[in-house]
This record gives sequence, structure tokens and C-alpha cells, in this order.
Amino acid sequence: MSLSSSDLAGFVSSMGGDKALRVEERLGEGFVRLRVSEAERRQAAQDVRSVEDALIELLRNARDAGARHIYVATSREGDLRTTVVLDDGSGIPRDMHERVFEARVTSKLDSVHMDRWGIHGRGMALFSIRENAVCAEVISSDPGKGSSIRVVTDATRLPERADQSSWPELGIGEEGREACVRGPHNMVRTCCEFALESRGECEVYFGSPAEVVATARARARSSVDGSEMLFLDTLESLPVLERLWAAADARELCEQAGSLGLQMSERTSHRIVSGQIAPLRSVLSRLTERSSSERGAQRDVDLMRDRRGLRLAPSDVEEFSELMRRDFSLLAERYYLELQGGPLVRANGQRVVVTFNIASPD
Repeated sequence: MSLSSSDLAGFVSSMGGDKALRVEERLGEGFVRLRVSEAERRQAAQDVRSVEDALIELLRNARDAGARHIYVATSREGDLRTTVVLDDGSGIPRDMHERVFEARVTSKLDSVHMDRWGIHGRGMALFSIRENAVCAEVISSDPGKGSSIRVVTDATRLPERADQSSWPELGIGEEGREACVRGPHNMVRTCCEFALESRGECEVYFGSPAEVVATARARARSSVDGSEMLFLDTLESLPVLERLWAAADARELCEQAGSLGLQMSERTSHRIVSGQIAPLRSVLSRLTERSSSERGAQRDVDLMRDRRGLRLAPSDVEEFSELMRRDFSLLAERYYLELQGGPLVRANGQRVVVTFNIASPD
């Protein structure tokens, strides 16, 4: 009896090949013991089921690496979404850039982290992301210099929320604490929920690659002074975020952004250098101010209430808050301060009260 090539391929596959690689032991009655690698792959599909799941794992990784500032740049072309996460954390040695994507590889031997998303520190986060993504890679990182990690996902394989532009509404959650109570569970909300959970630990910024470059360039604090900069052979010796700050002109800024996985045109770089693209506020600042403005606009009118005291329109509060933010830069530059959220403006009787919440020092 002769076998066709397809029959022969099927026979080989059923007797060995892929099945042999997946099964460690056949126990009989249809039961098998999976190899560890196969069990890991199946668990990875459960750990990361959406783009938002992948993003929260990247954010948790950056936080646990000691990052104080995390920047999330994302864009989409067709079905492909590119997400780049930059941070000023402890960094990854070059010889570990590939190995961190292997299963069970972690730097947290004695520091497993438990948060609202579960246990973190099993060494499965980056492995799960790579298993479900088109590609995932460390673009740039060294010990003490932060990291830039790029993940490309296919929406037909790893789904994402259809609405990626709407912001959530801030309210009081079931535990009596501030929480995102309305809005799609998109990437914006993922960043907002993480920022609320990590308040005081790190600041998160979310936007397009150009917005993230403009923000990192404006907010990065150099670890070297001007005289030391003269003796640098290459900007690659600087921490990841400082390279955008140190770029001398639009061309060099475009090159440095590209080297960190943030692709943009030189024309866009010129717009950043000239100040046409404004830096982002942190997602926590934008969330609290946005929710405060919406609550003010939706407040019911009480006709019986004594309105002889001063009342400010929400639009005026927002405009005045922005003016106060710019004026605060005088103190920020002289005393190395950073706002935690935006200035809070309240009218109380015949008084206008402005509160500046200062972020804890790095």
C-alpha cells in the first residue's frame, strides 16, 4: 500500500513531531503530562488576552524596576499597533536583552510584588507578551540608564478596545477610594488605573510618539552638567530619557528618538524643538482635572441655594488653573519641584483658594 505525501506528513506528525515536543509523559486513558514549555505557552495565552493586558504588564515591570517616570507612546497602522514604553528605572544589562523574554526569567528572586492585578515577579510577563505579539524587544537599556521596550501587536490576533481615545471618569470605587468608574477599558484607562494604584511611586505619561518625545525632552533632568557634555563621544552613553533632552537640534532629536523606537519625521522633530508640540501632563493630572471639570459642568442647579458667594465657571477654573501651573514653574526651577496633578482652584465664600500638591522627591 502506498501513502501520499500528505498522508505521510500526517502520520509523522501524529506519531512524533509536534506532539512529542508537547508531551512529557502519556498516562493512559487519554491523559498526558505536558512538558513545561507547553504548559508555559498555554498559560501565556491566559495571562495576556488583549493589548491592555500587555500594557499593564509593561507598566508593572517599569514600576518594579524603580522607575519614577514612565512614558507610553502608541500608534496604529492598519491592524498593527506599536507601543513603546520608556522609563528611568534600573535598566537591563545588554546580555539579558533577549533572555528577559524567556519564561521564568526575573530579577525579583526575593521581591515578588502583589497588587490589584495579582502576583508580579514570576518571570512570565515579558514571555507572555512575546508569545502573543508580532514582536517584542528591548530597544535600548543598560544598568542605571532606564529602558525602552517596543511591542508590536496585531489586532486580528491580540484584540484591543475599539475606542482608544475616550478618557475614563474618576469617582469613588467600592472600597471608598478614588477609582475609574466609567469609560471603556482601553489603554488610556489602563494607564489611569495604574497611575492611581502607583500614586506617589511613579508618574505615567501617555500619548503619541511625538507627544512623548516632546514631554520626555522637556521633563528629563540631566545627570551630567554642560561641561561634561562636551566630552561625550556619543549620546548613547547617557540614560535613555536624557538622550532626548541632550539632542542638539531637530536632526539629532529625530535620530535619538528613532534609536529608542519612537519613529517620527524630521519635520515633526522641528515642531518639537520649536515648541509647537506641547509636553503632556501626567495621566493622573489629566484624569483629576478632567473629572473635576465634568462634575462641575454636570452639577444640578439648586434654585433655593444662597448664591451670594463667589462662584466660578468650570471653564474659568480650568483656564486659571493653567495660568497657575505656568507661574509655578518659577518655584519648580529654583527648588527642583514637580506638581502632583494640577493646581486645585476652589472658590469658598469670598475667597479663591489655590492648592499645589508637590510630588515626592526622586
